Amino acid sequence: MNRAAPMKQRGVPLSSVMPREEQSDGFIDLDRLLAVVVRRARLVAAFVVLFIALGVVYLLFATPYYTSMTQILLDENLSKFAEEEPAPANSQLLDMQIASAVEILKSGELALRVVDKLNLSENDTILNPPQSPVAIVKGWVKTATGLFSGGPDLTDDEMRNGRRQKAAALLQQSLLVERVSRSSVVSVAFRSSDPVLAATITRAYANAYLTDQLNANFEATERASVWLQERLADLQQRSQTAALEVERFRSENGLTAARGELMSEQQLADLNSQLIVAQADTATASARYNQYQSIIDQGPENAVNNATISPKEGDNSVIRDLRTRYIAVGKREREVTQDFGEDHPQAVSLRAEHADIGRQIYQELQQLTASYKNEYEVARSREASLRKSIQGIAGKNSEASKSLVQLRELEQKAAALKTLYESYLGRYEQATQQQSFPIAKARVISQAGVPVSPSSPKKTMALALSAVLGLMAGGAYAAFLEFRERTFRVEDDVRSILGQRSLGYVPLIGSRPKKKAQLVRAHFGSERRPDDPADGTMPFQRLSRIVLDAPRSTFAETFRNAKLACDQMLPGTESRVIAIASALPDEGKSIAAANFAALLAGSGKRTLLIDADIRKPGLTSMITPAPRSGLVEVLTGEATWPAGIKVDQRSKLAILPAGGGASDQRHQSNELLASPAMANLIENARNSFDYVVVDLAALAPVVDGKAFAPLADGILFVVEWGRTPSRLVRDLLNSEPLISSKVLGVILNKTDMNELGKYSDFGGAEKYRHRYGKYYIEHTENTAA
Repeated sequence: MNRAAPMKQRGVPLSSVMPREEQSDGFIDLDRLLAVVVRRARLVAAFVVLFIALGVVYLLFATPYYTSMTQILLDENLSKFAEEEPAPANSQLLDMQIASAVEILKSGELALRVVDKLNLSENDTILNPPQSPVAIVKGWVKTATGLFSGGPDLTDDEMRNGRRQKAAALLQQSLLVERVSRSSVVSVAFRSSDPVLAATITRAYANAYLTDQLNANFEATERASVWLQERLADLQQRSQTAALEVERFRSENGLTAARGELMSEQQLADLNSQLIVAQADTATASARYNQYQSIIDQGPENAVNNATISPKEGDNSVIRDLRTRYIAVGKREREVTQDFGEDHPQAVSLRAEHADIGRQIYQELQQLTASYKNEYEVARSREASLRKSIQGIAGKNSEASKSLVQLRELEQKAAALKTLYESYLGRYEQATQQQSFPIAKARVISQAGVPVSPSSPKKTMALALSAVLGLMAGGAYAAFLEFRERTFRVEDDVRSILGQRSLGYVPLIGSRPKKKAQLVRAHFGSERRPDDPADGTMPFQRLSRIVLDAPRSTFAETFRNAKLACDQMLPGTESRVIAIASALPDEGKSIAAANFAALLAGSGKRTLLIDADIRKPGLTSMITPAPRSGLVEVLTGEATWPAGIKVDQRSKLAILPAGGGASDQRHQSNELLASPAMANLIENARNSFDYVVVDLAALAPVVDGKAFAPLADGILFVVEWGRTPSRLVRDLLNSEPLISSKVLGVILNKTDMNELGKYSDFGGAEKYRHRYGKYYIEHTENTAA
């Protein structure tokens, strides 16, 4: 009976009905973030433990250092009884003084004094302190460089001074000076591996600072006294010389007078005062005369109408009265003229009266102008007379005035020198007195004691810092791993990235050397069969029939789901050709093909398993003894296809191996799979079997699978859990629409079931797989291969 049926494809691609992952709304997914934290918790904890262990190692080998501290109070009140006028204090000046004190304590000069005081240039603890490994390496490099460069020969004094400078530099490195809060207290702390030496150096620093303050005050006062003494001697001599010069000049020029002034000077001063008054009177008279003269010069009519006479200009009541009448008559005349005309007798009479009053006003103005002219002439005469008198007296006293000017200059010089001498004399006496006050403006308020416990390394802080650094490093590495995660971990990745159906997880069964033995024992019992390899790995023959050895396991359930997908996606097809494909080699597709075919055969379906991975035949290796003929021989016509089929007696599964000529390079595998002979073979297989399962070569490296794709009804795609790059699979399916349209589902192979739940969000199906155990029995039956 011819059971051949046309190859049918799905009416609607699965990718069109599978919903892709919704776009992120831009907010942080707390569930996913928490899942990442849980997933990487062991890794982060390992980093924390590692860093804490490193911290413990550091604490065990680190040199303990002890810190001794003293406190110095900068107090200006200590010298208030010795100073007559203490300097005013303000916050800015106080900050400057404290900052200066801190820098003095840090200075190299003070360090050298401490070195000399305690003879630290011969102290091995100071000159050769314990060094860190990095410092030791640097020392070796410097030593080697010095050997090659050949340093100059040094004398004993130079070497001694070098040790002294080195000790001072090391003291400065281990010294800590800082201001205590906003107070006037400065803390001085020294760090050393010897607690007694730390306390000794700290006390020496405090004493050296106080001594330095006393010495600085004394030396400054002494230098000021010496300089003032020299200046006083010079000023005294110059002052005396200036005083003698004044007396000599006075005697030679006969400038002695009552009350220190010449008689002619007093007269000249009086005449100058009178001249100033006369000049003022002349100016006033001139201004008044010029004002009235300008009014007269305008003519009778304009002088009466436009002249403005100030009420302050003498007794001008007559003019005011006349002007009042003049204005009143003019107003009356305009009114009559407006009412009765210019020829009216009253208008004529008023015009005559108005003109008469104008003439009277003009006459009065002329009289006042003549009067003011006389006053102006008198004032000018008086001013001229005073000028003449002053010139006479000034001419007589000119020589005496010149001598007087020179005398005053000499007197001023003598007075200035005398004042300067008295000022310097007072300052000299004050500086001389201050030399006898040994008072420093600082005192020690906290003596340095011998520390009983090391200040560094701080164990608690070191361990806490190690833990924090471990947490940060572990978190960074975990984040790096998460960002690098570009593989398939959960079924949702298959749906969202590929738009394909996920058929489930195939547990990891011994494919990874480090975990395969224990995973086999965990899933299928701890007993090892005699034919198992010594390293605990499961042989290929047993891996190819796990669905038969453990029919109620998670492993078998995934392949049952694959069979269900084939039945649902390929309805009405009497004989189905199912290809098993993967993107990369070693993803377990051959094991998946063998178990899927074994499941189909075990369910009573006539099943043929073809090893079409001609270049790397994995299924062929499960057949013992190795077959001499197979697919290659059938396609090349060297053998008939029924002759190459091997049948598993337990499952009744028919297997067509790749054949003995699979390694023959004369045949192009892709040409063989795309040849009419291959199509004829599949057509004949359809007539004899219900299912034809074809194990194809990896799709990414070679084109063999792509050449066979048109002959397949559906494709089960196998990806390795956590290994296969998701982008590679996506790009591969996008570039091969024919293969993508025939994909029935994706199997996540070699899944680490213990780690699977960590990659799922809360609420995901993977989180509840531990509850599926009621339906599964993870063991293998002790049956023969």
